[in-house]
Amino acid sequence: MKKVSVIITTYNAEKTIARALHSVLRQEGMGRAFTVELIVIDDCSTDDTLEILEKFSLDIQQFYSTPANSGGPNKGRNIGLRYATGDYICFLDHDDLWLPHKIRLQLQAGEHVPIVTGSYSMTNTHTGIHTLAENLEMTRFFAPNETFLKKLSKEKMGVQNTYLGTVMIHKDLKHILFEEHFGMLDFDWTLRLFEQRASAEIAAHVATRFVDGHNLSLDVEYRKKDYYYSLMCLEGFEKRYPREVALARKRINGSRARYCYLQGNMPEARKYLRKAMPGVKETLYYITSFAGSQWVKRYFPVFG
Repeated sequence: MKKVSVIITTYNAEKTIARALHSVLRQEGMGRAFTVELIVIDDCSTDDTLEILEKFSLDIQQFYSTPANSGGPNKGRNIGLRYATGDYICFLDHDDLWLPHKIRLQLQAGEHVPIVTGSYSMTNTHTGIHTLAENLEMTRFFAPNETFLKKLSKEKMGVQNTYLGTVMIHKDLKHILFEEHFGMLDFDWTLRLFEQRASAEIAAHVATRFVDGHNLSLDVEYRKKDYYYSLMCLEGFEKRYPREVALARKRINGSRARYCYLQGNMPEARKYLRKAMPGVKETLYYITSFAGSQWVKRYFPVFG
């Protein structure tokens, strides 16, 4: 019987961790088709997270606590990877949940490729808006390097979903660890994971991601770290993939420009637009950065 290690990192998760754990424990086929090794790593929570985890002590096979708060989930994820003993490994954030068929369906595809993902929905807990990503009509298999090259070049069209909460990897890939300097970013982990490897995305919604009104993706410090970190990651691939890295740099600068535009920092927006991929949209953003930006931001999705 296959064993699946599930790595959950927690920090001040008293409001959501029980929901996340229940979604793992209610997986279809658990105990019959496969077993689950539940690994929880707490990053020095200061609320009642530990008390809630204690109630699940019979279900949690391995529990670890970081010696000091690391500022993000990556240190905990790496601890989980080092101690995972399953044939396959999955990740779940403390504020997300899985659909009951997640593991069962991904194990089927996992017989053929070492990396399996799926689609997910997003619920904004502040507005109540629920957005469902489009499912594939059938499981799609990606050739070695197919997903990697698109992720490296920051391509958006026809790209495999790689949201971490939907990812299942074979145990042979557990040596690929997350960066711990910033502690919360996973771009280079995704690149190292998919390089030269085949993968699959199943035709099913397997996870729900919860976000609140304070969207981390719009946070000033997060965006700054993400920008410089992404550019830094590209350096290790430039000699082997010069074309994709050149495209990525332009797209990363375009994303940075749109963020500055959205925030109303027009001098910075223009600076990054000059480094971005030239196009009609970029030209219009540049022109309206002098006048008309409020109208654009009201009627068009500038960033996201």
